[in-house]
Amino acid sequence: MSVLVLVLAVGAACCLGFGFVLQQAAASHAPRSDYLSFRLLLDLMRVRSWLAGIGLMVCGMVLGALALGKGEVSVVEPLLATNLLFAMTLSRHRTGQRLGRQGWAGLWLLACGVAAFLVAGEPKGGTAVSSPLRHWLVIGVVAGIALALTMFAARSRATAAPALLAVAAGLLYGLQDALTRVSGQLIGDNGWAALVMNWQPYAVLVLGVTGLLLVQSAFETGPLRMSLPALTAAQPLAGIACGIGFLGDQVRTDTGALAWQAAGLAAIVVGIVLLGLHPAMPEGPVGGRRAKTLEPR
Repeated sequence: MSVLVLVLAVGAACCLGFGFVLQQAAASHAPRSDYLSFRLLLDLMRVRSWLAGIGLMVCGMVLGALALGKGEVSVVEPLLATNLLFAMTLSRHRTGQRLGRQGWAGLWLLACGVAAFLVAGEPKGGTAVSSPLRHWLVIGVVAGIALALTMFAARSRATAAPALLAVAAGLLYGLQDALTRVSGQLIGDNGWAALVMNWQPYAVLVLGVTGLLLVQSAFETGPLRMSLPALTAAQPLAGIACGIGFLGDQVRTDTGALAWQAAGLAAIVVGIVLLGLHPAMPEGPVGGRRAKTLEPR
């Protein structure tokens, strides 16, 4: 792993983490009638803090795309998962909460989990799978799970809906990252004209907009601690699955390496959950009760 990939991925995680906190602070005041509707995005565009959060997220996505262009998905995705550390930093500043044992445990589990997966797996690039069947099988499974979770959340509107929508968005974002890397390879091999002639760039755009709607709906209906951990955990898992599934990423497969990789991924998920449930994460709308209408602020 090059230093450039590390800097780009961690920079992307920083922008994403800060951006998510600002977005949730605005979306938590949105009308419930906007749930899973594109009206939600139109209403939020009137809120300056939300636009600032989107600007940070776009910067994070650009840095992430650059990192994906220089490194393997299986390397970049675990690093992007550290966005929760930066979200925790901003939330802790806003709430005044100390990290405590739970916060430090989550921090170390997340950091050590990322390190264990990268060191044990030694992810490296390989030859992309040429079989269209395998491509569509992996894409179909990831997108199908995301669709099923979204439909369940839309019908039930239960207390688990924010987490379900966040998992669905994370799966779509992981798939988007994989197709972003494919788009970068198309540019490198055939120039910018290749983007117009292939479906992957359009799929990246559709996945991005759909994921954004799901994330904002999750932020609207529940506290950050219910949605952000699920989003952060699902994205790298989907990205790694796509990277190994059809992008040709390779990891060590001997028994010891696989055990450490599994332990690393488990530590990442547990660390994310501990950080997400930390008191520093806002429990609900920042600033008090839900407003009936959104006002610019």
